[in-house]
Order: sequence, then structure tokens, then C-alpha cells
Amino acid sequence: MRFLDLIIKKRDGGRLTKEELTYFANAAAKGEIPDYQIAAMLMAIYFNSLDEEETADLTIAMAESGNMIDLSHVKGIVVDKHSTGGVADTVTLILASLVASAGVPVLKMSGKGLGFSGGTIDKLASVPGFSTEMPLEEAVKQCDEHGIVILQQMERLAPADKKLYSLRSVTGTVESIPLIAASVMSKKLAGGAEAMVLDVKCGTGAFMKNEEEAKALAETMVSIGKNAGRQTVALITDMNQPLGMYIGNSLEIIEAAEVLKGNVKGDVLDVTMELGAHMMVLAENDVNDLEEGRRILLENLQNGKGLAKFREFIEIQGGDPKVVDDYSLLPLSSIKREVHADKAGYIGIMDTEALGNAFVLTGSGRLNSDDELDYGAGIIMKVRIGDKVEKGDVIAEIFTEKKEIINEVEGMVAKAVPVCDEVPEKPKLIKYTIS
Repeated sequence: MRFLDLIIKKRDGGRLTKEELTYFANAAAKGEIPDYQIAAMLMAIYFNSLDEEETADLTIAMAESGNMIDLSHVKGIVVDKHSTGGVADTVTLILASLVASAGVPVLKMSGKGLGFSGGTIDKLASVPGFSTEMPLEEAVKQCDEHGIVILQQMERLAPADKKLYSLRSVTGTVESIPLIAASVMSKKLAGGAEAMVLDVKCGTGAFMKNEEEAKALAETMVSIGKNAGRQTVALITDMNQPLGMYIGNSLEIIEAAEVLKGNVKGDVLDVTMELGAHMMVLAENDVNDLEEGRRILLENLQNGKGLAKFREFIEIQGGDPKVVDDYSLLPLSSIKREVHADKAGYIGIMDTEALGNAFVLTGSGRLNSDDELDYGAGIIMKVRIGDKVEKGDVIAEIFTEKKEIINEVEGMVAKAVPVCDEVPEKPKLIKYTIS
């Protein structure tokens, strides 16, 4: 078939068949279509969209364009979790440890951070000796024996997505819901998990800024999962303020440990428990409902099993498990600056994306994929929306090695966390569940 004919067909509002979409994905992965024609197809999809069946067909074809991981030898149902990305989203480290301690195996492939959204791989890289690269056979064995493994995205996993993603970012087609969903879910399907729980962030610190967009993305991804024969649930959760209090790589390792020690409550724990309860139910591990799933996870939080699994996880992937108890073994940037409230009142809205951009400026995040990171840089938030403050109270602490940017970061944080005169309405943490 001629690819030009497929471009014209979608340009004119036609439906693409499974065979045509499979040809598109495979040819893109193999470099058999020039970039300008792929770009033209992406733009045609952007304007005319894909229906539910087309989206599922394209996603499955993208997944099958490279290696498909076989987890059939792992005991139990492997359940994956994915977040669309946010600020201070430390959930993966806590959640994987907790559910694995309860007998639910987790093999997760994660990416590095880019822009205001941090990456799980970067957080783990701040732990001395920790490795996120290993042969697939070893990863599957680790998942079977220990119930937990987190890897950097493998090169031959959904190569069609790598090609399409690189062109979407330079052709103005990033915002297409079917293309976003296909990008996420193709990697999840190739990863081999039998069930998936999706955390779709919504708000000022998310890629989906409003609930309508978040629901559309969540519904599309759940539909793809079901069409591919995978049990899939999506939660739409709030990102109108940082999820946790620590924004940074080594800082978020500390917060994960503190949550697992039972020392930190609040939003990051609440989201973790809700996602985890769904994972427990999907794993069909004698857990009949969400309430029972929450109860088991809470028990493993309180009895220390989740923390023990976190230590075990760090050690089996080459890291120093002593970091869980001695935070001085983790990097921390030497320059510290406090940000103070400019008046008495209440913490109003937060510009969470601006806080994420400030985190990037400290050196803890990337603007370009090859940027070097300062793993000890970042921001510790001291307030939440609705908190009462007095003039001069500390609202955040900044850590960096870049003396030349400290004033700019301080100004960004202060502007992003305004003090208002009236008590604001706190955002609802878990907005919708879609299954």
C-alpha cells in the first residue's frame, strides 16, 4: 500500500483499517517512511482524530513493533501502574514497595524526567549504586523472586512510539488525546503486565489542565486496555498543588522512606493507598474489594513490611539500603534559601507548574534530554493549600549548587504560592474512577 494514500484518507476524515495502522506503526519503527510523511499523518490525526477502534489498533501495532515482554513465568498476576506525570509525585516508590509486600508482583518500566514533571528513574539514580538497567531475563527473575523491579525503558520496547513521539513534539501534535493515549499504552502493553492502574493527573501541575481533558484521556486509555485484553482502571487525581512536600530526586527518596515509616500522612499517602487498593483487587490475590485492599496495605504500612520491601528493592538493584535510615548518604545541595510569606493570611491557589519549573532551575530537572542533573537539588514545601500563615513564616526551602539562580528561584516560588485573605476551598484529591 502507498502511505500517501493513507495520509489523504485520514486528511479527508476517513477511517484507517487495522492493516493500514499496523503498516503505519511498523514502517515508522523501521524507518521506511520519511519523517515528513509521518508528520503529515500525525497532523491529519490531530485534526480528524481516531475513533475507539482505530486508537486501539494503532496502540497494539505500536506495542508489537518491538519486543513484547512475557511475564507468564512470574507467580501471580503482574499489575503495572502509570502516572501521567506531576510535581512531587513520589507514589511509584511507595506503592510498588507496599503492594509487593502484600504479594502483588510489580515489574515497572519508568522514564527519566523532562520539564516540570520528575522521573522515577532520576529519583532512583540519586541512591548510591542503584541500577535501573539489567537484562530482561534477570528482571523477570527478580520480579518472580522478590515481587518488585523498576527498570529504565528498554530500547526495543515500542520503537514506533519513539519515532512518533519525537515528531509529535516538533510538529504541534502533542495534545492529541488518541496519540497521547497510544504513546502511554503501547509501552504498557509491551511491558507485559496483565492488569494496569492509571493515575491521570489533572490541574496546574499536570499536562491535562482541566477535568474534561483528563476524563477524555483516562477513558481512552481504559478503552485501549480493555480492547487489548488487559484489566484496566484509571483514577483522575488532583495536581493543583504538589502531591508530596518534597520536590527533587534524593528529596523524594527521603519522603518515600518517611511515608513507609508511617511518619508522613496526607495526599501522597492517600493517593498511594487508593491506587494500591485497585492494584490489589486487579491482582485477584484473594482481595474481594477496595476496602479489603486498603486494609491490607495499611497493615503492611504499620507493621513495617512495606518499608522492609523498599530496603530489599534498593539492595537487590545494587543500591545502598542504609539510605532508608541514614539520609546523609543521599546527596543534598549545599546552598539553601528559605522563602517566607510576605503577609499573614492563607495559602491560596498554587501554580504547581511554576513550582515544577523552579525545581528544574535548581538543577534537579531537565529541559533537554541530555541535561546533567544535580540529584541533591530541589524544593521542600512547608505549606499546603488552605494553611494559615503569619508574615515571615517559611513556606518553602530551596536547595541548589547554582548560586547565580537562587534569587530567581526564590521569586518563582514566592509568586507560585500566594497568600490570600480568605480561606480557600481545598481541591478534591481523587476526582473520578473510570473502569
